[in-house]
Amino acid sequence: MNDKVKYWLEIAEYDLDTAKAMLSTERYLYVGFMCHQVVEKSIKAVIASLGEFPPKIHELSILADKAGIADKISQQQTIFIAKLTPLNIEARYPRYKQQISATLTETSCKLLINETEGFYKWIKTYLNQGENLHPKSEKN
Repeated sequence: MNDKVKYWLEIAEYDLDTAKAMLSTERYLYVGFMCHQVVEKSIKAVIASLGEFPPKIHELSILADKAGIADKISQQQTIFIAKLTPLNIEARYPRYKQQISATLTETSCKLLINETEGFYKWIKTYLNQGENLHPKSEKN
């Protein structure tokens, strides 16, 4: 695994730890944001593994497509990515943050963290075992 891939995975893992810390302090909006960051950076690790510089975008489905994994992730992972996309709240307006915050609870954030951790582990396995890890026929 090259240094650029390791870099993206290491900061994704750091963000996962941060999401867990935000959960323990009941900062649910930032749990969602950090989970988005974990998935974004994990996908960018795949792009880096292709020898490309990851684009400076945050749209997870576009990144998955650019990484060549959009057709390899499960239907559940696709739904999860769609659920995470609006949680990239860093530059959002306060009213939008309030609307998103209202949807996040301790229970929903625990689920987000579990799904995020699962996706992160899947990406690491994918990178370690190569692209034939999940053939399209086993996708669903």
